[in-house]
Amino acid sequence: MTPAVLVLPGPVARDEIPRLCEAVRARLRSTGAGVVICDVAGLGPPGLTTVDALARLELTARRAGGHIRLRGPDPALRALLALVGLRFELEGQPEQREPPLRVEEAVESRDPPF
Repeated sequence: MTPAVLVLPGPVARDEIPRLCEAVRARLRSTGAGVVICDVAGLGPPGLTTVDALARLELTARRAGGHIRLRGPDPALRALLALVGLRFELEGQPEQREPPLRVEEAVESRDPPF
């Protein structure tokens, strides 16, 4: 399934956040992909309203059984998100998963050879 795309116009105003959250819910329902790509390339200089909007969009998506992935965040937005402790998946990056466990086998001298 191809994820739906939601283009966030910049700058985002606080009163637009409920409409954007509903747009995320609608896209998750219509595609069934479990992810909505949020194109943030046109947001302009990031601020706390942008951070609040993205956090609410992610929360809305999680409550609907999905998540959002950011497309085109500029370095300032990425730095601000990191500063406030928010981590988002970015388009084009592999999904972050737990690192594989490293298992080392110890050979006992009494083990039979293969």
